[in-house]
Amino acid sequence: MSDPRSRGGLLKALGPGVMFAGTAVGVSHLVQSTRAGAVYGFALIGLVIAANVLKYPAFAFGPRYAAATGTSLLEAYRRQGRWALVLYGLLTVGTMFTVQAAVTIVTAGLAVALFGKGVSVLVYAGLITILAGAIAGFGQFKVLDRVVKVIVVTLTIATLVATALALPKIDWGAAQWALPREGWDPKTIIFCAALVGWMPTAFDISVWHSLWTLARRDETGHTPSVREVLFDFNVGYIGTAILALCYVTLGAAVMHGSGATLAESAGAFAQQVIDLYTENLGAWSRPVIAVCAFGVMCSTVLTVIDGFPRALAGLYGRFRGPERADARQHDRVSREYWVFLVILGAGSMLVLAQFLGSLKGLVDLATILSFLTAPMLAWLNHRAIHSDEVPTQHRPSRGMTIFSWVSIVSLSAFAAYFLALRFG
Repeated sequence: MSDPRSRGGLLKALGPGVMFAGTAVGVSHLVQSTRAGAVYGFALIGLVIAANVLKYPAFAFGPRYAAATGTSLLEAYRRQGRWALVLYGLLTVGTMFTVQAAVTIVTAGLAVALFGKGVSVLVYAGLITILAGAIAGFGQFKVLDRVVKVIVVTLTIATLVATALALPKIDWGAAQWALPREGWDPKTIIFCAALVGWMPTAFDISVWHSLWTLARRDETGHTPSVREVLFDFNVGYIGTAILALCYVTLGAAVMHGSGATLAESAGAFAQQVIDLYTENLGAWSRPVIAVCAFGVMCSTVLTVIDGFPRALAGLYGRFRGPERADARQHDRVSREYWVFLVILGAGSMLVLAQFLGSLKGLVDLATILSFLTAPMLAWLNHRAIHSDEVPTQHRPSRGMTIFSWVSIVSLSAFAAYFLALRFG
């Protein structure tokens, strides 16, 4: 018989993995996975699976490190040297405005499709940014955790229902499961880089996940074991991988071969996705698809608008000194958090204003930047979990260590190939 205390610990640890899912199941799924299915059918589904598999170690090392040491990955970077903090800071500042702008413009487009064109996409984007910032800042971790859990559960059910209804429409006999050699042209390579960049999400979230793990500990008063946080992580990670396959399937079933061209603007793209799903699945599905899509993006905006300020506030603290394992303040927001929150909101709105008519351009820019920085962050995480401050019993197995190196080398090779193709 299982130990009730063990079950209670698992439930208390559950939360950061769901927030990870809320972050991941957004642009990478609704936009990029749907585009993959719409344009290439099932030909890129192997790439989606490979990206989820290869990125697993670096993502898992975030909560594992937090549980094993009682500190975040930012403390691990500090211990590696100030250069690691500077590198992480540069990578974060270099991507955060485009990332926030990308998730916000997609959400604003869905708001237009769902609530009408009474106001512009830019106004919707501003309102969404302010509301999400208020929930993250004033509500602190407790409210953020509960809101995201409700959204993630709702969108998961809606997505699984929509996918199940779409399956009979697929001509499985004619499905193409791999691209022919001539299909790997520069345009396809660029899209694949963008797809992998946020599949299931960017590696920045591994740092956020370590911070969320500590915030959950401080909220509940329960210090989770490595086993418990890995259970929580696996629930979220496997769930996001399954949902990624669902969105590829929906794109392939509903849009592939339809002759439709994906729209450039956020509002038009959102309306197009909802209309095509409704046309193929029936008028009754419109509210399901609309709510599902909007819920996907709301959870992403909420977690991203919390993640960057939380990480930058922590980064500021690590430049000033070490992080104490017995600190119990991760579930609260600091003055630095609010400063970075305002900077993030203002900067992302400026970026968004420049890309109002080009959703795909903004999304591809944000995802490719994440794709190119992925090997460096994966390497930092690998060094962190194998460092001296991690007890030997909590370090990865030999097989996972090898797996991590395979991941780093594979991501580095793909990034080098992309750069050579782009600039060679």
